[in-house]
Amino acid sequence: MKFMLAAAASAAMVAGGLGAGVAQAESAPGCASTVQIGSTAYAKFQGQDIASVKQFKGCGKNWAYVYVWESFRARGLHYLLTAAVEVNPGPNATYKGGKDKLGDPVELWSSGTDTLSDCTAGYGLISLYQYDNYPAWTDTRC
Repeated sequence: MKFMLAAAASAAMVAGGLGAGVAQAESAPGCASTVQIGSTAYAKFQGQDIASVKQFKGCGKNWAYVYVWESFRARGLHYLLTAAVEVNPGPNATYKGGKDKLGDPVELWSSGTDTLSDCTAGYGLISLYQYDNYPAWTDTRC
């Protein structure tokens, strides 16, 4: 009986998104009215999704957001996280609002950027110590 209850609780958590590694972003720092624009992108390591990257707009700005999945954090690897807004994606792209954070952070927001009139994408990067860099970009929004 205990096993059945534990299995049911576990299934409910996964179905509810608690075990799925889905980013739980609500709003950017200092702006309560952000909404996601575009699709979510995923950084991969050894064939597995390890982080979600999203782009938001609100308060007259664009924002990038990166969330590192619990399943990856549980591995105990150390990393630097980067979030930025890519402006005019392509060969002449620039990055604005970039922020880096050491110490294996769970999530990171870029600074807000005055780029609502530009084509933009959310950009996230996990730099794994003793491995490599693992980037992801959302789709471009104009």
